[in-house]
Amino acid sequence: MPPKKLFKVVITAIVARGDRYLVIQLPADHKKFPGEWSIPGGKLTTEDYIHLPKDTAHYWYNVLEQALRREVKEEAGIEIKNIRYITSLADAREDDDPSIVISCLADYASGEVVLEGGMQGYRWVTLEEAGAMTLIDGIYDELKIADFVCRGGTPSEWQQS
Repeated sequence: MPPKKLFKVVITAIVARGDRYLVIQLPADHKKFPGEWSIPGGKLTTEDYIHLPKDTAHYWYNVLEQALRREVKEEAGIEIKNIRYITSLADAREDDDPSIVISCLADYASGEVVLEGGMQGYRWVTLEEAGAMTLIDGIYDELKIADFVCRGGTPSEWQQS
């Protein structure tokens, strides 16, 4: 019997600053989507919470939010606030463990963008400008949901344009 694969949990942030959104260009040697434009994010690890005191007798809370703040800080050097859910997705590639990705909208809080982790570039773009970029598949549709929410709308489930 082949070994059971566990899901990686990934969390991403559409960071809003006014009517603009932060997009970052992945490294040319990135395992998935080399050189394409995306949004900050990364994997949740037990290091995000295991060394902290539990919030209740048995559990840690806000672990995704803490991981997202860490990932955005690591990749883009900025602080975020007001994190809210946008959508989720999954992948199951033959050469890797399957992933569950939780996509969130967050407001810019402070700091100047300083790229880390080999990121090639960044831009603060409007939804219209993002539509003309080579974004990872599905990101533009996530940006549309985020833009709708930022303009006072109620989020809906992801749909491809």
